[in-house]
Amino acid sequence: MFDTLARFIVQHRWVTIAAWLIAALAIVPFAPRLGDVTNSDEASFLPDSYESAQADDLARTAFPDRSGATALLVFSREDGTRLTATDQRQVGAVVQDLNAAGIDGVRGAQTGAPESLSPDGKLQLGQVGFEGSSGEERVMDAAETVRDEAAQALEGSDLEVGMTGDAAIKADDADAHSTAEMTVGIATIGLILLLLLVMFRSPVAALLPLASIALVFGIASSLIALTAQGLGFDVSLDLPPLLTVVLFGIGTDYILFTLFRYRERLRAGERDPDAVVHAVGKVGEVITFAAFVVIMAFSALGLSELGSLQTMAPGLVIGVAVMWLAGVTLVPAVVAVLGPRVFWPSKSWQTTPTKSTYRRIGGLVSRRPAVMALASGGALLALAGGALFYTADYDSINQLPSDAESRQAYEQLRESFPAGSITPTQVYVTGDQPIDQDALAALARDSARPEGVSAVKEPIYSPDGRTARIDVILADNPYSNAALDAVDGPIREAAHESGAGDQVLVGGQTASSVDIRDATNRDYLVVFPAAALAIGLLLAWLLRSLVAPLYLLAAVMLGFSATLGVTVGAFQGLFGETGLKSTLPVIVYLFVVAVGTDYSILMAARLREERRAGSPPRVATARGVEHAGPAIAAAGLILAGTFTSLLLTGIASLMQIGFAVSIGILVAALVMATILVPSLTALLGRWAWWPGHRDTGDTGDGEDEGGPAYDDSRAGAVSVPADRPS
Repeated sequence: MFDTLARFIVQHRWVTIAAWLIAALAIVPFAPRLGDVTNSDEASFLPDSYESAQADDLARTAFPDRSGATALLVFSREDGTRLTATDQRQVGAVVQDLNAAGIDGVRGAQTGAPESLSPDGKLQLGQVGFEGSSGEERVMDAAETVRDEAAQALEGSDLEVGMTGDAAIKADDADAHSTAEMTVGIATIGLILLLLLVMFRSPVAALLPLASIALVFGIASSLIALTAQGLGFDVSLDLPPLLTVVLFGIGTDYILFTLFRYRERLRAGERDPDAVVHAVGKVGEVITFAAFVVIMAFSALGLSELGSLQTMAPGLVIGVAVMWLAGVTLVPAVVAVLGPRVFWPSKSWQTTPTKSTYRRIGGLVSRRPAVMALASGGALLALAGGALFYTADYDSINQLPSDAESRQAYEQLRESFPAGSITPTQVYVTGDQPIDQDALAALARDSARPEGVSAVKEPIYSPDGRTARIDVILADNPYSNAALDAVDGPIREAAHESGAGDQVLVGGQTASSVDIRDATNRDYLVVFPAAALAIGLLLAWLLRSLVAPLYLLAAVMLGFSATLGVTVGAFQGLFGETGLKSTLPVIVYLFVVAVGTDYSILMAARLREERRAGSPPRVATARGVEHAGPAIAAAGLILAGTFTSLLLTGIASLMQIGFAVSIGILVAALVMATILVPSLTALLGRWAWWPGHRDTGDTGDGEDEGGPAYDDSRAGAVSVPADRPS
C-alpha cells in the first residue's frame, strides 16, 4: 500500500506540492485565529453536574447584578507607611472616577467601607464588578482599562495601586500565554534549525522540515479554529503553545525518519527515485501507525470531564492528522524534488560510519540482553519512586510569572488582610418560598464557624427574597490545598446540614477548584486505561503479536512513572514548589505514552523487519538498534528540545509540562526504545512475535535462539558515487 502511495507521490511530486500550497491559500486567510477561540477561565469548563457550576448558574439567575467577575484594587503608599485621611479620600476619588468613566464591561466600583481598610492601616481595597465571567475577552479588556485608569489617576501622588482578584489574574494569564506563544514559536524554530544543522551539516536538510511544518502548522491551526468556531466550543489557553511544540516536534520526527531511511538506501547503492520510494514505503507504515497512536492517545482526552482537557482532543487530533498526511505526501514530494541535494553540501551521507555509537550499543544489547534489560529497567524503576511524592497544585496565582501585577498585588494584600479576601467563597441558600431573613442572619453570625473560615459577611438577598448569598472569607490562600480541603469538607458539610433552605450550594473560585480536583481524579481512572487499551490494540494489529504489545506498554508505563518521579524531584524537591499542576500527570502521560510508543513502534518494526529477512533474534536486535537507533535518538533530541522551549515562558504550568515531557521523551528515545525494548525482544526471541512469528524468518525449531551474537566490529562502510542523479 505505502509502496504504491510513495510511487504515486514521487511521480506527481510537483502536483502534490501545489495541492498543499493551494490548500493553505484557500484555508488560512479566511479562518479565525486560534487565539480567537481560547478561554482562560478553567471553571467555565466544568460540567453542569458539579456543585460549583450549579451555584454559578443560580447566581446568574438570582443575582444578575452581582454574578459577574470581580477584581480588587490594592491601594498603598509608595513608602509603605499607613494611609492618611487625605490618602483615603484620594482613593475614594479614584474609585468614583472609575464609576463615572463608563468603562465597557464594568458594572461598578466601590470602597470606603470599614472592612476595605486593612487592620494595619497600610492598604485600602477597591472592589470592581464586571459584566460577565473572568475568562471573557470583554471582561479581561475591561480589567486592563481599569488598571490603566487607576494607575494614571495616581501619577504624581504618593500612592500606588495594583490589581488582583479573579478578573485580573485571568487577564494576566492571557497576556502571559500570548507572550509565551510567540516565545515558544521562536525558540522552537531556532532550536530545531540548530539541531538539524548539527546532525546533517546541511542547510537544506535543516530548512526542509521547518518550511514544510510551517505550512502544515498554518493549515492545522486554521482548521482547529474553524472546528471550534463551527461547533461552538472554546479551547484552553495551553493549547496554542502546546500545538506549536507538538507539530514542530512530531513533524520533525516524521521527516527525520524519512531522511534517515532515504540516506540508508543511498548508502546501500540504490538510485533515485527508487531510493525515495523504498524509504517512504518502509517509513510510511511506521509514520502512519505512530500518528495513529498519538491520535488515539490524544482522543482519550475526549473522555475527560474537564472541558479544558476535553477540548484539547480535537485540536491535537486535527493537528497530528494533518501532520501525518504531510509526512506521507508533502515530505516525500519535496525529497523527490531535491534528491541527494537535500544533504548538500555535506558528503557524509555517501559513507556509512564504521564505528557508530549505535552499532556498539546494538552489539552490547545483543550479547548481554539480560544485563541491559535489568540495568535500564532498574534505573527507570528507581526514578519512578519519586512519583509517590507527587502533590497536585491548584494555585492559579503561583502559575503566573513572578512579575505579573496580579501576583504581586496579591502578595501585598495577604500581608495585611486574610488571604481569602481576594476571592470569597459563596454559600447560596434558595427555596420555593421567601427565605427567613432573621434565621439566616443569625446563622451567618453564628460563632461556631467551620474550620478554615476567617469571617462571614451579612447575607445578600435576591429581589424576590427566595435566594440568599453569604460571602465566606477563608483563612488560607483560596487557591491552596488547605483552602480546598476546608471548602470540600467542613464548609460544605456545615452549609448542607444547616437546613437554611430547600437547597444550599457552595460556589466561588475555591469551590470550582475543589470540583476541578474531583474531575481530575476521575480522569486518572478513565483516561489512563482508555489510552493504554487503545494503544495496546493498535500495537497488536501493527505487530501481529499479543506478546510484544504487553512488554512495550509496560516499558512505556515505566518510562512515564520515571518521568513523573524526576519531575517531582526537580520541582517539589530541588525548586521547593508546593506541588505540580493538577492536570500535569494526564498531559505528560498522554505525551510520553504516545511518543514513547511511537519510538517503540519504530524500533519494533525494524526488529521485525530484520527477523523477516532471516536474521537470528540477537543478530536482528543488533542490526535493528544500529539502523533505527540513530533516527530515534535524533528524533528524541529534537522533540525534547522543542518542549524545553516551554521553560522560557515563565508560566509555571507550561514550564512543568515542558520539563516533564522533555525528560519523558529523552527517557523514551535514549533508554526505553533503544535499550530496554530491544533487550526484552532479544530475550524473548521468536516468542516476542507470538502468535505471528511464522513470518519472521524462523524455521520453527528455535535453534537460532542461541546463535552467534552480532559482531559489531565488522566493517560496514559502503561508498556511494557522488554524482548520483537526483
